[in-house]
Amino acid sequence: MSKPSTIAIDGTAASGKSTIGRLLAERLGYLYLDTGAMYRAVTWVALQRGLDIADEEAITALAEAVEIEVVPPTANDGRQYTVYADGEDVTWQIRRPEVDANVSPVSAYPGVRRALTAQQRRIGRRGRVVMVGRDIGTVVMPDADLKIYLDATVEERARRRYREILARGERADYGEVLAAMRRRDKFDSEREVAPLRPAKDAVIIDTTDLTVEEVLARVMELVEANCES
Repeated sequence: MSKPSTIAIDGTAASGKSTIGRLLAERLGYLYLDTGAMYRAVTWVALQRGLDIADEEAITALAEAVEIEVVPPTANDGRQYTVYADGEDVTWQIRRPEVDANVSPVSAYPGVRRALTAQQRRIGRRGRVVMVGRDIGTVVMPDADLKIYLDATVEERARRRYREILARGERADYGEVLAAMRRRDKFDSEREVAPLRPAKDAVIIDTTDLTVEEVLARVMELVEANCES
């Protein structure tokens, strides 16, 4: 039996989705698409242009107009991919705290989700893709061959995000990162459109006490098991 052609990886912020998704795609020779980067790019552009994040109509119009591209890494600076917004490399800008604080409402707008989901589905239909996000298994690719949901305690996820910010040479306060993470979880799980939740047939993995290598090994076991089913 062949390997699953479409793999959906969902989960909470900083649960390891991006890292595992990238490594899995490399291992399988598949396309890696982190859909969260697309929502972050829209948020960053909105902030840069001085748009009111609460203005749903303006943010939706921006999502429909801005050209976002996610491609393999173009620089050897630790990035997992390169994100362009209207031709500008915004890979690291979209990970800034101000984006963390504003991306949830942007990603909750139905018009924004429609605009970006349509592009994600087109990519998914090509197959041989590992797609990472918060609603891939439930909305974007509900018929994915394999669905995985990663999670970890909010404290551990905040520590990961805190260390990530410091590693880039930026200032950060753990308490503020933790508070922002809790707000993000609450917003994502309670939003009316595509709330964060595991698909009914997703395999849930708690990554709190696992290394990246251990999580990847577990996911590869699922891939191989899917081949045999």
